[in-house]
Order: sequence, then structure tokens, then C-alpha cells
Amino acid sequence: MIVTSVGRILTMVRGKVQMRRIENTASRQVTFSKRRSGLLKKAYELSVLCDAEVGVIIFSQKGRLYQFSSSSEIQNTIDRYHRSSNDADTYKANMEQYILHLKQETTDMERKIELLEVSLRKLSGQCLGSCSTDEIQMIGDQLDLSLRSIRARKAQLFNDKIQQLQEKQLCLV
Repeated sequence: MIVTSVGRILTMVRGKVQMRRIENTASRQVTFSKRRSGLLKKAYELSVLCDAEVGVIIFSQKGRLYQFSSSSEIQNTIDRYHRSSNDADTYKANMEQYILHLKQETTDMERKIELLEVSLRKLSGQCLGSCSTDEIQMIGDQLDLSLRSIRARKAQLFNDKIQQLQEKQLCLV
């Protein structure tokens, strides 16, 4: 300690402790005892101040058990941890499976889009050089069906328009 001219006592600031095993057995035991007590005290304070469920398990070098639990028994906290851990593992597995499913679905959609694009190019008269006679005949038949359907719809629209105009003409007369 250092005493200043005004009578204040200043303590020496301890340097940063190196994180390595303490070689001296007696020093190691003293440090273990102090830090264990400090850790258990902090666990208690955390549970009280924050209303958190806290569990701490410590085994000494000699195998002695030290524990703290904010619930009635440490086993309850351990069981809760296992349930939570299993839930997280299940969620992660489900997410991975879902992602794989989405990737497969994406691949299938890309393949379907490619087939539709090829079909559209053929229907528009492009890329016919690699088509066989049968394929060209099928494309022609498809186009004939489409053309008939388009002409039928066109005729229906014209007939509907003619009927509307005739009804309008009757109203004007």
C-alpha cells in the first residue's frame, strides 16, 4: 500500500494474471478455493438479480463435487438443459432437411424451366435443326390445335361483339 500526503491509502493494482496452470500445489488449492467461492457467489447473484435458472457443477482435482442450482435440485436444471439441447438439435436437423428439400425442388424447377424454354423455342420455329421428323410433325400438330383454339376464341369474341352491337341498335331504334 502507498500512503499519499493527504492520508489516502492507495492499493497497488495487480497485473493481469496469466492463464496457465499453477505449478505450486498449495497455491493452486488456495486459488481454486477462492475462485470456486467467487464463482458460486456470482451464480447465486445472477439467479437472484435476474431471476435466471442457474446451475454450476465443479469437480476439484481430487474429484470432490461442488455445485449450485437456483432450482430445488441441480438435476432439474440438467434435465431442462437436455430438453433444450435436444429441441435445438431437432430444430437444426429439421432445418437442414428442409433446406435440402428446397434445393431439390429448385433443381427440379430449373429442369422444368429449361424444358419449357426448349419447347417454346421449337414452337416459335427456333432450334428445329436437331428435331426428328416425328418431333416436327408433333410440333406442327400442336400448332394446328393452338391455331384452331385461337380462331375459335376469336370467332366467339366477334360474335359476342356483334350481339352487343345489335342489342345497342335495338335500344336506339
